[in-house]
Amino acid sequence: MRKIAIALLLCSSVLLASPNKIPSVVLPGTSPLVTFRIMFTTGSAFDPSGKDGVANLTASMLAQGGTRSLTYDQIVQALYPMASSVSSQVDKEMTVFSGTTHVENLDRYYALFKDMLLDPGFRPEDFKRLREEAINFLRVSLRQSNDEELGKEHLYNVIYAGHPYGHHNVGKVSSLEKLTIQDVRDFYRTHYTGANLVIGLAGGLPKGFAERVESDFKKLPDGITDKKRMDKPKLQAGTRIEIVTRDTRSTAISFGFPIEVNRSSKDWAALALVASYFGQHRSSNSYLYQRLREARGLNYGDYAYIEYFPRGMFLMTPDPNLARQQQIFQVWIRPVEAENGVFALRAALYEYDKLVRNGISKEVFETTREFLTKFANVLTQTQSARLGYAMDSRYYDIPEFDAYLKSQLAKITVDDVNAAIRRHLKTDRMRIVLVTKNADAIRDAILKNTPSPITYNSPKPKEIQDEDKIIETFRINVKPEDIAVVPVTRVFE
Repeated sequence: MRKIAIALLLCSSVLLASPNKIPSVVLPGTSPLVTFRIMFTTGSAFDPSGKDGVANLTASMLAQGGTRSLTYDQIVQALYPMASSVSSQVDKEMTVFSGTTHVENLDRYYALFKDMLLDPGFRPEDFKRLREEAINFLRVSLRQSNDEELGKEHLYNVIYAGHPYGHHNVGKVSSLEKLTIQDVRDFYRTHYTGANLVIGLAGGLPKGFAERVESDFKKLPDGITDKKRMDKPKLQAGTRIEIVTRDTRSTAISFGFPIEVNRSSKDWAALALVASYFGQHRSSNSYLYQRLREARGLNYGDYAYIEYFPRGMFLMTPDPNLARQQQIFQVWIRPVEAENGVFALRAALYEYDKLVRNGISKEVFETTREFLTKFANVLTQTQSARLGYAMDSRYYDIPEFDAYLKSQLAKITVDDVNAAIRRHLKTDRMRIVLVTKNADAIRDAILKNTPSPITYNSPKPKEIQDEDKIIETFRINVKPEDIAVVPVTRVFE
Protein backbone atom coordinates (compact mmCIF):
# COMPACT_ATOMS: atom_id res chain seq x y z
CA MET A 1 0.00 0.00 0.00
CA ARG A 2 2.85 2.37 0.79
CA LYS A 3 4.38 1.74 -2.65
CA ILE A 4 1.03 2.49 -4.24
CA ALA A 5 0.72 5.74 -2.27
CA ILE A 6 4.24 6.81 -3.28
CA ALA A 7 3.49 6.00 -6.89
CA LEU A 8 0.30 8.03 -6.76
CA LEU A 9 2.12 10.96 -5.23
CA LEU A 10 4.78 10.77 -7.91
CA CYS A 11 2.07 10.66 -10.55
CA SER A 12 0.47 13.77 -9.07
CA SER A 13 3.85 15.50 -9.23
CA VAL A 14 4.08 14.65 -12.91
CA LEU A 15 1.03 16.83 -13.44
CA LEU A 16 3.13 19.84 -12.48
CA ALA A 17 5.24 19.36 -15.58
CA SER A 18 2.28 19.74 -17.91
CA PRO A 19 0.91 23.25 -18.50
CA ASN A 20 -2.48 21.73 -19.37
CA LYS A 21 -2.96 20.00 -16.04
CA ILE A 22 -3.98 21.36 -12.65
CA PRO A 23 -1.65 20.02 -9.93
CA SER A 24 -3.50 17.20 -8.22
CA VAL A 25 -3.00 14.67 -5.45
CA VAL A 26 -5.37 11.75 -6.01
CA LEU A 27 -5.52 8.76 -3.66
CA PRO A 28 -8.16 6.38 -5.02
CA GLY A 29 -9.34 3.54 -2.82
CA THR A 30 -12.20 1.22 -2.01
CA SER A 31 -13.83 3.36 0.67
CA PRO A 32 -17.47 4.35 0.00
CA LEU A 33 -16.48 7.83 1.17
CA VAL A 34 -15.01 10.50 -1.08
CA THR A 35 -12.80 13.15 0.51
CA PHE A 36 -12.08 16.59 -0.96
CA ARG A 37 -9.18 18.87 -0.03
CA ILE A 38 -9.13 21.76 -2.47
CA MET A 39 -6.09 23.86 -1.70
CA PHE A 40 -4.95 27.32 -2.73
CA THR A 41 -1.30 28.05 -1.98
CA THR A 42 -2.10 31.39 -0.44
CA GLY A 43 -2.97 32.50 3.06
CA SER A 44 -2.58 35.14 5.71
CA ALA A 45 1.07 35.80 4.76
CA PHE A 46 -0.39 37.36 1.61
CA ASP A 47 -2.80 39.72 3.38
CA PRO A 48 -2.19 43.18 1.90
CA SER A 49 -0.72 45.76 4.26
CA GLY A 50 -3.38 47.10 6.60
CA LYS A 51 -5.83 44.36 5.63
CA ASP A 52 -4.77 41.67 8.10
CA GLY A 53 -7.44 38.98 8.11
CA VAL A 54 -8.75 39.35 4.59
CA ALA A 55 -7.41 35.92 3.52
CA ASN A 56 -9.26 34.22 6.37
CA LEU A 57 -12.41 36.26 5.85
CA THR A 58 -12.41 35.40 2.14
CA ALA A 59 -12.19 31.69 2.91
CA SER A 60 -14.97 32.03 5.48
CA MET A 61 -17.16 33.77 2.90
CA LEU A 62 -16.74 30.75 0.63
CA ALA A 63 -17.17 27.99 3.24
CA GLN A 64 -19.77 29.74 5.43
CA GLY A 65 -21.50 32.01 2.93
CA GLY A 66 -23.87 31.43 0.08
CA THR A 67 -23.40 31.00 -3.64
CA ARG A 68 -24.98 33.30 -6.19
CA SER A 69 -27.92 30.89 -6.49
CA LEU A 70 -28.24 29.66 -2.88
CA THR A 71 -28.10 31.34 0.51
CA TYR A 72 -25.94 29.80 3.20
CA ASP A 73 -29.03 28.58 5.06
CA GLN A 74 -30.17 26.78 1.92
CA ILE A 75 -26.73 25.15 1.57
CA VAL A 76 -26.81 23.96 5.18
CA GLN A 77 -30.27 22.51 4.67
CA ALA A 78 -29.12 20.73 1.50
CA LEU A 79 -26.04 19.27 3.21
CA TYR A 80 -27.88 18.11 6.34
CA PRO A 81 -29.51 14.95 4.91
CA MET A 82 -26.12 13.97 3.44
CA ALA A 83 -24.48 14.27 6.91
CA SER A 84 -21.81 16.34 5.20
CA SER A 85 -20.27 19.78 5.45
CA VAL A 86 -17.66 22.06 3.90
CA SER A 87 -14.96 23.60 6.08
CA SER A 88 -12.06 25.95 5.51
CA GLN A 89 -8.65 26.28 7.15
CA VAL A 90 -6.36 29.25 6.55
CA ASP A 91 -2.71 29.33 7.48
CA LYS A 92 0.22 31.47 6.33
CA GLU A 93 0.81 29.84 2.96
CA MET A 94 -2.12 27.46 2.54
CA THR A 95 -5.88 27.76 2.38
CA VAL A 96 -7.77 24.47 2.16
CA PHE A 97 -11.44 23.64 1.72
CA SER A 98 -12.31 20.14 2.86
CA GLY A 99 -15.24 17.80 3.14
CA THR A 100 -16.24 14.15 2.92
CA THR A 101 -19.38 12.56 1.56
CA HIS A 102 -20.71 9.11 0.76
CA VAL A 103 -20.32 8.18 -2.89
CA GLU A 104 -24.12 7.84 -3.18
CA ASN A 105 -24.40 11.58 -2.45
CA LEU A 106 -21.36 12.58 -4.48
CA ASP A 107 -23.08 14.37 -7.36
CA ARG A 108 -25.33 16.43 -5.08
CA TYR A 109 -22.52 17.21 -2.65
CA TYR A 110 -20.01 18.13 -5.33
CA ALA A 111 -22.50 20.45 -7.06
CA LEU A 112 -22.76 22.45 -3.83
CA PHE A 113 -19.03 22.25 -3.01
CA LYS A 114 -18.02 23.39 -6.50
CA ASP A 115 -20.36 26.36 -6.58
CA MET A 116 -19.29 27.52 -3.12
CA LEU A 117 -15.71 27.88 -4.39
CA LEU A 118 -16.28 28.88 -7.99
CA ASP A 119 -19.46 30.95 -7.80
CA PRO A 120 -19.60 32.60 -4.33
CA GLY A 121 -22.45 34.98 -3.59
CA PHE A 122 -20.48 37.52 -1.50
CA ARG A 123 -23.67 38.73 0.16
CA PRO A 124 -23.35 41.77 2.46
CA GLU A 125 -25.22 39.99 5.27
CA ASP A 126 -22.75 37.07 5.18
CA PHE A 127 -19.81 39.48 5.17
CA LYS A 128 -21.13 41.36 8.18
CA ARG A 129 -21.83 38.15 10.10
CA LEU A 130 -18.47 36.54 9.39
CA ARG A 131 -16.44 39.68 10.01
CA GLU A 132 -18.14 40.04 13.39
CA GLU A 133 -17.40 36.38 14.17
CA ALA A 134 -13.71 36.95 13.37
CA ILE A 135 -13.53 40.01 15.61
CA ASN A 136 -15.28 38.18 18.44
CA PHE A 137 -12.94 35.23 18.06
CA LEU A 138 -9.93 37.47 18.68
CA ARG A 139 -11.51 39.66 21.37
CA VAL A 140 -13.47 37.04 23.28
CA SER A 141 -12.48 33.47 22.39
CA LEU A 142 -8.74 34.13 22.50
CA ARG A 143 -8.22 37.24 24.63
CA GLN A 144 -10.81 36.57 27.31
CA SER A 145 -11.49 32.85 27.31
CA ASN A 146 -8.37 30.88 26.37
CA ASP A 147 -5.08 31.69 28.09
CA GLU A 148 -3.41 28.66 26.52
CA GLU A 149 -4.06 29.45 22.87
CA LEU A 150 -3.61 33.16 23.58
CA GLY A 151 -0.05 32.63 24.80
CA LYS A 152 0.88 30.20 22.04
CA GLU A 153 -0.44 32.42 19.27
CA HIS A 154 1.02 35.62 20.69
CA LEU A 155 4.44 33.98 20.81
CA TYR A 156 4.30 33.72 17.02
CA ASN A 157 3.34 37.40 16.79
CA VAL A 158 6.34 38.31 18.95
CA ILE A 159 8.81 36.18 16.98
CA TYR A 160 7.51 37.25 13.57
CA ALA A 161 6.86 40.94 14.24
CA GLY A 162 7.33 42.80 10.95
CA HIS A 163 7.34 39.52 8.99
CA PRO A 164 4.56 38.25 6.65
CA TYR A 165 3.78 35.68 9.39
CA GLY A 166 3.51 38.45 11.98
CA HIS A 167 -0.22 38.45 12.69
CA HIS A 168 -2.80 35.85 13.66
CA ASN A 169 -4.35 34.03 10.70
CA VAL A 170 -7.74 35.51 11.63
CA GLY A 171 -6.16 38.97 11.45
CA LYS A 172 -6.11 42.00 13.72
CA VAL A 173 -9.18 43.59 15.24
CA SER A 174 -8.34 47.07 13.97
CA SER A 175 -7.82 45.77 10.43
CA LEU A 176 -10.94 43.60 10.40
CA GLU A 177 -13.07 46.55 11.46
CA LYS A 178 -11.97 48.43 8.32
CA LEU A 179 -12.30 45.61 5.82
CA THR A 180 -15.00 45.90 3.17
CA ILE A 181 -16.71 43.33 1.02
CA GLN A 182 -14.75 44.76 -1.91
CA ASP A 183 -11.51 43.79 -0.13
CA VAL A 184 -12.78 40.21 -0.01
CA ARG A 185 -13.78 40.29 -3.68
CA ASP A 186 -10.34 41.66 -4.60
CA PHE A 187 -8.49 39.00 -2.60
CA TYR A 188 -10.60 36.26 -4.18
CA ARG A 189 -10.01 37.57 -7.69
CA THR A 190 -6.24 37.96 -7.16
CA HIS A 191 -5.39 34.82 -5.20
CA TYR A 192 -8.01 32.18 -6.03
CA THR A 193 -6.44 31.30 -9.35
CA GLY A 194 -5.28 28.30 -11.29
CA ALA A 195 -1.68 29.17 -10.49
CA ASN A 196 -2.39 28.69 -6.75
CA LEU A 197 -4.68 25.67 -7.03
CA VAL A 198 -3.97 22.08 -5.96
CA ILE A 199 -6.79 19.54 -6.16
CA GLY A 200 -6.86 16.79 -3.55
CA LEU A 201 -9.21 13.80 -3.84
CA ALA A 202 -9.30 10.46 -2.04
CA GLY A 203 -11.57 7.46 -1.60
CA GLY A 204 -13.98 5.57 -3.83
CA LEU A 205 -13.80 7.90 -6.80
CA PRO A 206 -16.06 7.02 -9.76
CA LYS A 207 -14.32 6.62 -13.07
CA GLY A 208 -13.62 10.00 -14.65
CA PHE A 209 -14.52 12.00 -11.53
CA ALA A 210 -11.05 13.44 -10.98
CA GLU A 211 -10.99 14.63 -14.57
CA ARG A 212 -14.44 16.19 -14.09
CA VAL A 213 -13.24 18.17 -11.06
CA GLU A 214 -10.18 19.34 -12.94
CA SER A 215 -12.30 20.47 -15.89
CA ASP A 216 -14.65 22.41 -13.59
CA PHE A 217 -11.83 24.19 -11.75
CA LYS A 218 -10.15 25.23 -14.99
CA LYS A 219 -12.78 27.98 -14.99
CA LEU A 220 -10.62 29.87 -12.52
CA PRO A 221 -8.37 32.53 -14.04
CA ASP A 222 -4.77 31.46 -14.61
CA GLY A 223 -3.35 34.14 -12.30
CA ILE A 224 0.15 34.33 -10.83
CA THR A 225 1.45 32.00 -8.16
CA ASP A 226 1.70 33.28 -4.58
CA LYS A 227 4.73 31.10 -3.92
CA LYS A 228 7.60 33.25 -2.67
CA ARG A 229 10.58 32.82 -0.39
CA MET A 230 9.86 33.79 3.21
CA ASP A 231 12.92 35.32 4.85
CA LYS A 232 13.93 34.46 8.38
CA PRO A 233 12.52 36.75 11.08
CA LYS A 234 14.95 39.40 12.25
CA LEU A 235 15.37 39.04 16.02
CA GLN A 236 17.80 40.88 18.24
CA ALA A 237 20.08 38.71 20.34
CA GLY A 238 19.14 38.00 23.93
CA THR A 239 16.10 36.74 25.80
CA ARG A 240 12.95 38.84 25.48
CA ILE A 241 9.81 38.39 27.57
CA GLU A 242 6.27 39.66 27.08
CA ILE A 243 3.89 39.30 30.01
CA VAL A 244 0.29 39.58 28.88
CA THR A 245 -1.71 40.85 31.83
CA ARG A 246 -5.24 39.52 32.19
CA ASP A 247 -7.59 38.86 35.09
CA THR A 248 -7.07 35.12 35.27
CA ARG A 249 -6.47 32.64 38.08
CA SER A 250 -3.50 30.90 36.47
CA THR A 251 -0.29 31.56 34.55
CA ALA A 252 0.18 30.18 31.03
CA ILE A 253 3.68 29.95 29.55
CA SER A 254 5.01 29.58 26.03
CA PHE A 255 8.57 30.03 24.82
CA GLY A 256 10.50 29.39 21.65
CA PHE A 257 12.62 30.70 18.81
CA PRO A 258 12.93 30.31 15.02
CA ILE A 259 14.64 27.26 13.56
CA GLU A 260 16.04 26.87 10.05
CA VAL A 261 14.44 23.47 9.72
CA ASN A 262 11.22 22.37 8.05
CA ARG A 263 9.99 18.98 6.88
CA SER A 264 12.25 18.99 3.82
CA SER A 265 15.42 19.69 5.84
CA LYS A 266 18.16 17.19 6.57
CA ASP A 267 17.79 17.60 10.36
CA TRP A 268 13.99 17.51 10.49
CA ALA A 269 13.66 13.89 11.62
CA ALA A 270 16.32 14.43 14.27
CA LEU A 271 14.51 17.46 15.71
CA ALA A 272 11.15 15.68 15.44
CA LEU A 273 12.64 12.96 17.63
CA VAL A 274 13.93 15.55 20.12
CA ALA A 275 10.53 17.24 20.36
CA SER A 276 8.83 13.87 20.82
CA TYR A 277 11.19 12.89 23.63
CA PHE A 278 11.11 16.27 25.33
CA GLY A 279 7.40 17.04 25.04
CA GLN A 280 5.31 14.73 22.84
CA HIS A 281 1.84 16.26 22.57
CA ARG A 282 -0.63 14.67 24.99
CA SER A 283 1.86 12.01 26.03
CA SER A 284 2.42 11.17 29.70
CA ASN A 285 5.74 9.54 28.79
CA SER A 286 7.50 12.67 27.56
CA TYR A 287 10.33 14.11 29.61
CA LEU A 288 8.79 17.50 30.48
CA TYR A 289 5.50 15.91 31.42
CA GLN A 290 7.28 13.55 33.81
CA ARG A 291 9.35 16.30 35.44
CA LEU A 292 6.71 19.05 35.76
CA ARG A 293 3.40 17.24 36.05
CA GLU A 294 4.16 13.76 37.34
CA ALA A 295 6.99 14.64 39.71
CA ARG A 296 5.60 18.00 40.89
CA GLY A 297 1.91 18.16 40.00
CA LEU A 298 2.34 21.61 38.49
CA ASN A 299 -0.20 21.47 35.68
CA TYR A 300 -2.05 19.37 33.13
CA GLY A 301 0.64 18.96 30.49
CA ASP A 302 3.93 20.21 29.04
CA TYR A 303 4.70 19.84 25.35
CA ALA A 304 7.27 20.73 22.67
CA TYR A 305 6.89 21.26 18.92
CA ILE A 306 8.96 21.94 15.82
CA GLU A 307 5.93 22.69 13.63
CA TYR A 308 2.94 24.98 14.03
CA PHE A 309 0.24 23.17 16.03
CA PRO A 310 -2.81 25.38 16.60
CA ARG A 311 -5.82 24.32 18.67
CA GLY A 312 -3.60 21.91 20.60
CA MET A 313 -5.81 21.97 23.68
CA PHE A 314 -8.63 20.47 21.59
CA LEU A 315 -6.68 18.00 19.42
CA MET A 316 -4.73 14.80 19.96
CA THR A 317 -2.84 15.10 16.67
CA PRO A 318 -2.10 18.11 14.45
CA ASP A 319 -4.14 18.95 11.38
CA PRO A 320 -2.43 18.67 8.00
CA ASN A 321 -2.09 21.53 5.49
CA LEU A 322 -0.30 23.88 7.85
CA ALA A 323 2.95 23.64 5.89
CA ARG A 324 5.30 26.59 6.19
CA GLN A 325 8.72 27.57 4.96
CA GLN A 326 9.58 28.92 8.41
CA GLN A 327 9.00 27.13 11.72
CA ILE A 328 9.86 27.64 15.38
CA PHE A 329 10.88 25.38 18.23
CA GLN A 330 8.23 25.93 20.87
CA VAL A 331 7.53 24.72 24.39
CA TRP A 332 4.01 25.00 25.78
CA ILE A 333 3.58 24.91 29.55
CA ARG A 334 -0.12 24.55 30.20
CA PRO A 335 -1.44 26.90 32.91
CA VAL A 336 -0.15 26.56 36.44
CA GLU A 337 -1.44 28.12 39.66
CA ALA A 338 -0.51 31.80 39.66
CA GLU A 339 1.82 31.51 42.66
CA ASN A 340 3.84 28.85 40.82
CA GLY A 341 4.26 30.81 37.59
CA VAL A 342 7.89 31.83 38.06
CA PHE A 343 8.89 28.41 39.39
CA ALA A 344 7.24 26.66 36.41
CA LEU A 345 9.00 28.95 33.94
CA ARG A 346 12.33 28.36 35.64
CA ALA A 347 11.74 24.60 35.78
CA ALA A 348 10.98 24.42 32.05
CA LEU A 349 14.00 26.54 31.13
CA TYR A 350 16.18 24.53 33.51
CA GLU A 351 15.15 21.28 31.82
CA TYR A 352 15.57 22.82 28.38
CA ASP A 353 19.06 24.00 29.34
CA LYS A 354 19.95 20.45 30.39
CA LEU A 355 18.67 19.11 27.07
CA VAL A 356 20.85 21.51 25.10
CA ARG A 357 23.92 20.92 27.25
CA ASN A 358 23.68 17.15 27.61
CA GLY A 359 21.72 15.97 24.59
CA ILE A 360 19.93 12.64 24.81
CA SER A 361 21.20 9.18 25.70
CA LYS A 362 21.44 6.16 23.42
CA GLU A 363 18.63 4.46 25.36
CA VAL A 364 16.32 7.48 25.06
CA PHE A 365 17.16 7.72 21.36
CA GLU A 366 16.23 4.11 20.65
CA THR A 367 13.01 4.23 22.67
CA THR A 368 11.83 7.51 21.12
CA ARG A 369 12.72 6.42 17.60
CA GLU A 370 10.68 3.24 18.03
CA PHE A 371 7.70 5.25 19.30
CA LEU A 372 7.88 7.88 16.56
CA THR A 373 8.20 5.27 13.82
CA LYS A 374 4.88 3.77 14.94
CA PHE A 375 3.27 7.14 15.67
CA ALA A 376 3.56 8.10 12.00
CA ASN A 377 0.71 5.67 11.34
CA VAL A 378 -1.48 7.45 13.90
CA LEU A 379 -0.99 10.79 12.15
CA THR A 380 -2.31 9.40 8.86
CA GLN A 381 -4.94 6.98 10.10
CA THR A 382 -7.91 8.68 8.40
CA GLN A 383 -8.49 9.11 4.69
CA SER A 384 -8.65 12.89 5.03
CA ALA A 385 -5.38 12.99 7.01
CA ARG A 386 -3.59 10.78 4.46
CA LEU A 387 -4.71 13.08 1.70
CA GLY A 388 -3.69 16.18 3.66
CA TYR A 389 -0.24 14.79 4.46
CA ALA A 390 0.23 13.77 0.82
CA MET A 391 -0.52 17.35 -0.23
CA ASP A 392 1.95 18.64 2.37
CA SER A 393 4.57 16.26 0.98
CA ARG A 394 4.00 17.78 -2.43
CA TYR A 395 4.56 21.24 -0.92
CA TYR A 396 7.83 20.18 0.71
CA ASP A 397 8.86 18.07 -2.33
CA ILE A 398 9.36 14.94 -0.22
CA PRO A 399 8.03 11.36 -0.57
CA GLU A 400 4.83 10.09 1.06
CA PHE A 401 4.91 11.12 4.72
CA ASP A 402 4.87 7.74 6.49
CA ALA A 403 7.60 6.30 4.31
CA TYR A 404 9.64 9.49 4.46
CA LEU A 405 9.57 9.81 8.26
CA LYS A 406 10.31 6.12 8.80
CA SER A 407 13.19 6.09 6.32
CA GLN A 408 14.70 9.23 7.86
CA LEU A 409 14.39 7.83 11.38
CA ALA A 410 15.99 4.58 10.28
CA LYS A 411 19.04 6.47 8.97
CA ILE A 412 19.83 8.73 11.91
CA THR A 413 21.98 7.93 14.93
CA VAL A 414 22.04 9.34 18.45
CA ASP A 415 25.11 11.33 17.40
CA ASP A 416 23.12 12.87 14.53
CA VAL A 417 20.39 13.89 16.97
CA ASN A 418 22.76 15.46 19.47
CA ALA A 419 24.55 17.29 16.66
CA ALA A 420 21.18 18.66 15.50
CA ILE A 421 20.46 19.83 19.05
CA ARG A 422 23.75 21.73 19.13
CA ARG A 423 23.14 23.22 15.68
CA HIS A 424 19.55 24.33 16.07
CA LEU A 425 18.52 24.50 19.74
CA LYS A 426 21.46 26.38 21.22
CA THR A 427 19.83 29.76 20.88
CA ASP A 428 20.61 33.26 22.05
CA ARG A 429 17.27 34.60 20.80
CA MET A 430 14.73 33.04 23.15
CA ARG A 431 11.28 34.61 23.25
CA ILE A 432 8.93 34.01 26.20
CA VAL A 433 5.24 34.86 26.59
CA LEU A 434 3.34 34.57 29.87
CA VAL A 435 -0.37 35.19 30.43
CA THR A 436 -1.11 36.11 34.04
CA LYS A 437 -2.63 38.70 36.36
CA ASN A 438 0.60 38.88 38.38
CA ALA A 439 2.60 40.67 35.69
CA ASP A 440 4.49 43.13 37.90
CA ALA A 441 5.37 40.52 40.52
CA ILE A 442 6.65 38.10 37.88
CA ARG A 443 8.63 40.85 36.18
CA ASP A 444 10.29 41.86 39.43
CA ALA A 445 11.05 38.27 40.42
CA ILE A 446 12.75 37.59 37.11
CA LEU A 447 14.78 40.80 37.06
CA LYS A 448 15.88 40.54 40.70
CA ASN A 449 16.31 36.78 40.55
CA THR A 450 14.07 36.52 43.59
CA PRO A 451 13.79 32.91 44.79
CA SER A 452 10.51 31.26 43.86
CA PRO A 453 10.17 28.26 46.20
CA ILE A 454 7.33 25.85 45.64
CA THR A 455 5.23 24.19 48.34
CA TYR A 456 3.48 20.85 47.97
CA ASN A 457 0.41 19.31 49.53
CA SER A 458 2.30 16.08 50.16
CA PRO A 459 5.98 15.21 50.75
CA LYS A 460 8.27 14.83 47.72
CA PRO A 461 11.35 12.64 47.30
CA LYS A 462 14.68 14.14 48.34
CA GLU A 463 15.84 14.17 44.74
CA ILE A 464 12.95 16.49 43.81
CA GLN A 465 13.46 18.71 46.86
CA ASP A 466 17.17 19.08 46.10
CA GLU A 467 16.47 19.92 42.49
CA ASP A 468 13.79 22.43 43.51
CA LYS A 469 16.47 24.36 45.42
CA ILE A 470 18.40 24.78 42.18
CA ILE A 471 15.33 25.65 40.12
CA GLU A 472 13.93 28.27 42.50
CA THR A 473 16.96 30.52 41.87
CA PHE A 474 17.64 29.49 38.25
CA ARG A 475 18.65 32.72 36.58
CA ILE A 476 16.80 33.99 33.51
CA ASN A 477 19.26 36.39 31.93
CA VAL A 478 17.20 39.32 30.77
CA LYS A 479 17.61 43.09 30.98
CA PRO A 480 14.87 45.40 32.31
CA GLU A 481 14.23 46.85 28.87
CA ASP A 482 13.69 43.34 27.49
CA ILE A 483 10.63 42.54 29.63
CA ALA A 484 7.40 44.14 28.47
CA VAL A 485 4.07 44.06 30.27
CA VAL A 486 1.28 44.10 27.69
CA PRO A 487 -2.44 44.60 28.48
CA VAL A 488 -4.46 41.81 26.91
CA THR A 489 -6.55 44.41 25.09
CA ARG A 490 -3.53 45.20 22.89
CA VAL A 491 -2.96 41.63 21.76
CA PHE A 492 -4.30 40.93 18.25
CA GLU A 493 -5.65 44.48 18.19
